[in-house]
Amino acid sequence: MAELSPKQRKHLAGLAHGLSPVVQVGAAGISEGVLEALAVALAHHELIKVKLPKTESADARHQLASELAERGGATLVKLLGRVAILYLARDRDLPGKPRIKLG
Repeated sequence: MAELSPKQRKHLAGLAHGLSPVVQVGAAGISEGVLEALAVALAHHELIKVKLPKTESADARHQLASELAERGGATLVKLLGRVAILYLARDRDLPGKPRIKLG
């Protein structure tokens, strides 16, 4: 997980504005299936939105989003209600160049 500057977070949040969630976490929480879907989505897109389940508090949602990012090897860019924005730069050793340039 890379540490992002406030400017980089703002840039990524702007890029994510038009995106729809591609992974959804159900009431069962973070399962192996969710982690597999997360890995595939991050490898393909680099920047994704994840829909989180309803929780009683904002703190619980933030904890879940942080855990999801950590277990997926990604960086939590922002949490907007029940939608988490996650970023994982494409590995330069893999085919395909990183699409997102961070300054």
